Amino acid sequence: MKTILKNSVKKALGIALILLGIIGLFVPILQGILLILAGLLLLEYKPVTKFVHSLKEKWKKRRKS
Repeated sequence: MKTILKNSVKKALGIALILLGIIGLFVPILQGILLILAGLLLLEYKPVTKFVHSLKEKWKKRRKS
């Protein structure tokens, strides 16, 4: 039951962030692209997830150097 509720909240928050991001593309105060990426990340959209994972790997390599 908790996982169903958790997934539903996660999806609702992801969709809300995407909608705010679309609004943010036209309103100069909001960061539209970042909100859209955060929403897609919450919805576990594969290209965005791969992109964030690759950024994490690059960051780890730089910190070790």
